[in-house]
Amino acid sequence: MTSMFPAHARHRDALPQLGETPFLTDGGLETTLIFHDGHDLPYFAAYDLLTREGGEDALRRYFEPYVQIALARRVGIVLETPTWRASPDWAARMGHSGDRLEALNRRAVELLHELRDELETEATPIVISGCVGPRGDGYVVGESMTSDEAAHYHGAQIRSFAEAGVDLVTAITMTYLDEAVGIVRAAQAVGLPVVISFTVETDGRLPSGQPLGAAIEELDARSGAAAAYVMLNCAHPSHFYDVLEPGSEWTDRIRGLRANASRLSHAELDEAEELDMGDPEELAHEYVALRERLPRLTVLGGCCGTDHRHVEAMGEAWGLSPAR
Repeated sequence: MTSMFPAHARHRDALPQLGETPFLTDGGLETTLIFHDGHDLPYFAAYDLLTREGGEDALRRYFEPYVQIALARRVGIVLETPTWRASPDWAARMGHSGDRLEALNRRAVELLHELRDELETEATPIVISGCVGPRGDGYVVGESMTSDEAAHYHGAQIRSFAEAGVDLVTAITMTYLDEAVGIVRAAQAVGLPVVISFTVETDGRLPSGQPLGAAIEELDARSGAAAAYVMLNCAHPSHFYDVLEPGSEWTDRIRGLRANASRLSHAELDEAEELDMGDPEELAHEYVALRERLPRLTVLGGCCGTDHRHVEAMGEAWGLSPAR
């Protein structure tokens, strides 16, 4: 069937997850595909599955359980395209030309449109987000860009998303401010709502060393608060709980959370040879414990080590019981 929610595209104030009703999102795409499903993903590049026989089916099998969880609970869900690594530097390492990369970014969006057309209901709107990843590693800053350089670097991917019909862009695992500001500008240039998701180290600071609150405040100051909202990802709740300031304007900007299952630091995760899945119910209750510090939290999902079991536990702990 045709999506019943096309009007929320292109305008951040119409994004349904900006209301008070909780939304779900997915979990650790790459860690699930590698450790549970046995796929080889060089550089964590899940989008490369779109080039392989059976790869699209593998991606559908990944997303469908999350949609079924949302359908059972009659809540919406945000689906991120599998394009965290689908930007020029990473594509060059994968041997993909610029034209090939553009086609794969578009196909990633089309795949989620097909899922939405098949599964969306009035009670479960499906929001399609174009996922933008960092130019660098995602755990460390490495060689940084100015905001203008970042806008130029990420602009082509974001234009592809706009032309393919995403509802918004989400920049996942941002390690420093200038790259985040550049992505906001690139999304503004094509009229797309944008969400910035920062990652933090075990001390609650960005890998750049900037305090989380200062990063959010500066992001808003330099972009006119143009981001629809802010998220946190690729860190365990214990890494940032103590730095959250209840009642502050910057904590009110955080509407989404995709935490890691593991309490390990980024450096420890980089060295790990086995997946640390943590305990789904324990992680879910740690999300609930954040309610007082993040009162506007509405988008619940996971990152490294999490899968549909963690997101199902989050929904249950949040009070989103299956409809009878």
